[in-house]
Amino acid sequence: MRTLMLILVGASILCPTGASGASAGDFRVARAFGNTIVSTYPDGRTAELWLKADGSYTAQGRRGDRSSGRWAVKGDKLCLKQARPFPAPFSYCTSIPPAGMSKPWRAKAVTGERISVRLVEGRYVGKPRPSATEG
Repeated sequence: MRTLMLILVGASILCPTGASGASAGDFRVARAFGNTIVSTYPDGRTAELWLKADGSYTAQGRRGDRSSGRWAVKGDKLCLKQARPFPAPFSYCTSIPPAGMSKPWRAKAVTGERISVRLVEGRYVGKPRPSATEG
């Protein structure tokens, strides 16, 4: 469950569960295709999310855990439904900035932590750092 939460937290920037052509064309998320959505946590670690126009996503949590699944735009939220490493029993949704992803924004991770989110050009992969409580 911890892995799922970390993965969903990293994906919390956007929140799709089954993209359609209309969702994929949403101007608010279209800039993410081919680029990286980076979430920065209070401890300084980052999680990365890569959306594809076909409605799929891959992610790397702040501890380096990989996940993938489907995304969709629902109203003003991006929703993620994890399929791997195991199917999640729920979707995680988070607000999309009204002006799109052209500027950094604040969000809340699935754990409840406040995170800073930004869109980085190209495929960016951060390096997870262990916290003082991890080995």
